[in-house]
Amino acid sequence: MRIVVLFSIFICAAVSLRAEISVEIDLEQQTAYLLKNGRPVLASPVSSGRDGHLTKTGSFKILEKERTHYSSVYGKIVDARGNTIVADADADMAVPRGGKFIPAPMHYFMRFHGADGMHAGYLPGYAASHGCVRMPQEYAIAFFNSVSPGTPVTVFGRTPASRYWSQSGPRFPRGRNRFADPRVAPRFDPRFAPPPPMWWR
Repeated sequence: MRIVVLFSIFICAAVSLRAEISVEIDLEQQTAYLLKNGRPVLASPVSSGRDGHLTKTGSFKILEKERTHYSSVYGKIVDARGNTIVADADADMAVPRGGKFIPAPMHYFMRFHGADGMHAGYLPGYAASHGCVRMPQEYAIAFFNSVSPGTPVTVFGRTPASRYWSQSGPRFPRGRNRFADPRVAPRFDPRFAPPPPMWWR
C-alpha cells in the first residue's frame, strides 16, 4: 500500500513539473506565440494563408512533425535547363518536355489541420501562403523543438486585407495585442527581420 501511495505522489509531482506547451496564432497581427503554462515565451512573425487560401481559425492540435517536408501540391515548374517558368505552380499543371515539377520545401513542418501546418518559409510582410503558417527558420526550429503531437494550437483573428500590413506599424504592435506585456518584451526582438527571399513564395 505504501509503495502505491509513493508511486502516486511521484506521478503527480512529475505531471505538475511538466510545462504545458501551447501555440496561439494571431492572424490579424500575423504573429505566432509559443506559450508555456499559458505565458508567451516566444513570438514569431508569420505569413499565413492569403485571400482564397485563408488559414482556418479554431482550436486544433499538432498532428505530426516532420523535419524535412515537401509539399505534395505546390511548388515550381522548371524547364530542361533548370530555369523557373512557373514560380507558383500546382502539381497537376502541365510540365514542358524535359522540365519538371519541384515540390516546395516546408522544413520543420508542424501539421495542425488538414494539410495546413507551421513551417520555415519566406515572409514577404503580408499573408501570402496557401493556408500554412510560414515562419523565419530560426523561429520554426524553436517551435518545432518545443511542440509535440497533441500540443494545442489556437488560430484566431481576421487576416488583414492589405498586402502591406507590416508597413503600417511595428511588427509587434502594442495596441490590441493581448500579449503586449512588458514582462514578455525582453524575450524576443520585435525588430527581427525575415530571412532573405527564397524561390518558394
